Amino acid sequence: RDPALLRIHEEAAMVTPDGMPLVWLGRRAGFRQMTRVYGPDLMSEICRLSPSRGWRHFLYGGAPGVAERLAERLRETYPGIAVVGTCCPPFRPLTEEEKEETARMIDRARPHILWVGLGTPKQETWMAEMAPRLRIPVMVGVGAAFDFLSGRKPQAPRWMQRSGLEWLFRLATEPRRLWRRYLVNNTAFLWALAREAGPALRIGGRVE
Repeated sequence: RDPALLRIHEEAAMVTPDGMPLVWLGRRAGFRQMTRVYGPDLMSEICRLSPSRGWRHFLYGGAPGVAERLAERLRETYPGIAVVGTCCPPFRPLTEEEKEETARMIDRARPHILWVGLGTPKQETWMAEMAPRLRIPVMVGVGAAFDFLSGRKPQAPRWMQRSGLEWLFRLATEPRRLWRRYLVNNTAFLWALAREAGPALRIGGRVE
């Protein structure tokens, strides 16, 4: 439905499944070892390893004050972690001057990992546009991880995450913001994906 977003995913260094329905479809198509890569868990694990590895982090995104609050929590949880900068962008497209200033600010901080919490598809578009302007090794889009790990919003219970019901929890807690994503966009996407994967699902092949 969005050719530009499709191209961004095709050109990304890595794209991982963040939802259980994608994992289930992948397993049925033969990718038996496929597992969910949950943004908050990925971020937490990398931050846990960072003090001993010397990895430096920059946090970009979130509502006003969220990145700063998350930085404080990460320093409390992982003593010695280097959070070298935070930035909360305005809720509007950046001007060219602002993009250049943002790139200079991030490059001056010299992070190894730039975490981007703008939500999909805004964060993917931002990373694709900013990548040529930045001299950093890794950018990772983690969506709502900033809100969850900072304590601003509650996470779904683990049993709901494992059973693929996290969407229901999030819809119940933020219905006005998320109803279209889960009830319209995601339903249409999963239906199209299931139709495309149909032959593979019927064959039941296996890929290691």
